[in-house]
Amino acid sequence: MSAGPTRRRMLAGAAALALSMPGAVRAVRRCVLDPCLGAVLMDAADGALLYEKRARLRGRPASLTKMMTLLVVLEAVRRGEASLEDEVAVTAEAAGIGGSQVYLAEGERFRLDDMLYALMVKSANDVARALALHFASTREAFVARMNARAGELGLAGTEFHTEHGLPPGRGQEPDVSTALDMARLARELVKHPDTLRYTSTEARGFRNGEFMLRSHNPLLGSYEGCDGLKTGYTWIAGWSIAATAERDGRRLIAVVLGSPRRETRNREARRLLDLGFGA
Repeated sequence: MSAGPTRRRMLAGAAALALSMPGAVRAVRRCVLDPCLGAVLMDAADGALLYEKRARLRGRPASLTKMMTLLVVLEAVRRGEASLEDEVAVTAEAAGIGGSQVYLAEGERFRLDDMLYALMVKSANDVARALALHFASTREAFVARMNARAGELGLAGTEFHTEHGLPPGRGQEPDVSTALDMARLARELVKHPDTLRYTSTEARGFRNGEFMLRSHNPLLGSYEGCDGLKTGYTWIAGWSIAATAERDGRRLIAVVLGSPRRETRNREARRLLDLGFGA
């Protein structure tokens, strides 16, 4: 029986990923056959690893990249360099970004707080670009800040080239990371109270209610205690999630990187959290 279109796309994506990462051919083959490329279950309190599988194998994080975008912004707010009430102006460059978006138009202005909801709930790529240009002179300068912060956090397997996680264009390099690095990033992110306000939101109006933001995280509202964090997908990266849940004062972080199917990713994330909570 021949592979279906989805299966063929995943196989082609795995092959392209293997070619872009020397030495990872067999690991990527396992990604196609196994539930995921890599996985981690972490205790958020102390960073202890409760489960790991190929935790340091590099893959493409896709929109999990936006967790670092959010961290850089929230840290700027905490330092007093910005306020959540500040207005973010939309440039032509930001309005031209495709993929998941809120269809920003040049000249529009939104509160930073509203933009962060759009970034994390809708996973809006145009918002990610607008934020990068708002907080740095160029998007390259903002990405440099992302990489500098990754270095400070010890994310040795991570290299950002975008603020949004979209696939690279011709002549560009892809964002790369590991399940372990994404879990460490998630742990740093949940230290900020505002993070969970954004990531626990299932639906919210944007642009005075004209546009509805809907979360891509299927664990929200269906897994007890889940209040974040971020999902990611591109055809070459596969389906990924950084999920967090809290029960009885204990917070866990589960990362599943590079699953061949959305349903597989969701099942693995639930399984990891169940393992940690003893469900």
